Amino acid sequence: MTAVILAGGENRRFPKIKGFIKSGNSTIIERNLVLLGELFDEVFINMNMPKVYSYLGVPLIGDVLPSRGPMSGIHSSLLHITGDSAFIVACDMPFIRKDVISLVCKRHLELLQSGQSGVFGATVPIYNGESQPLLGVYHKTILPELEDRILNKKTSLRRFLYEIKTNFISESDIREIDPDGRSFVNINTPKDYEWIIQAS
Repeated sequence: MTAVILAGGENRRFPKIKGFIKSGNSTIIERNLVLLGELFDEVFINMNMPKVYSYLGVPLIGDVLPSRGPMSGIHSSLLHITGDSAFIVACDMPFIRKDVISLVCKRHLELLQSGQSGVFGATVPIYNGESQPLLGVYHKTILPELEDRILNKKTSLRRFLYEIKTNFISESDIREIDPDGRSFVNINTPKDYEWIIQAS
C-alpha cells in the first residue's frame, strides 16, 4: 500500500499553503512525511506546484484530470501507485495518530485478504457522525467512477462514498484509540490555525 498526502487544494479560505504551517518544531507536511515514512515503504505527495514541494525529496504526483479538489487528487494517486490501494491523508491535518492510520489500513487489508476488494472500493472512518474521507484507503477499482464524477463536476467526496461500496469503520472503534478525534482536525480558516497553534 502506498501513502499519499493530498496537497493540491486551492487554499481559498486560508492565506498561505496549509501544509507549510508550523506544528511544533516542523511544518505539518514535514511531520506527516516522517510519520507515514515509518509505516509505508512508498509515500507520494499529490500537488500542482512541484517547485514548492520538490525540496521534500519524495515523489510528486500532479492531477491528471481537471483539478476539482480531493477527488482529482485521489484519482491521480490511484493511477500512479504501484500497488492496488492508496492510503490518503490531507496536507493540513497536524495531529494524525499512527494507531488510527494502522487501524484504517488493517481493516482495508482484511477486506483484500477476504477477497472482497472488488466489492469495497474504500475504507473510511466515521467520527462525529460523519465519514472522514481524507484519512482513508482507496482501491483502484473505483477509478472509472472517480473519472466519471470529476468530468461531470460531481465532486462531493462524502456523497461519493455512499454511491460506491465503502467499508466504514465505526465511530466507537475510532474513539477507542482517538477519543478526541484529533486525527481528523484540519485547517480551513485562520481561526482553525489559531486553535491549532495553541494545541501544538
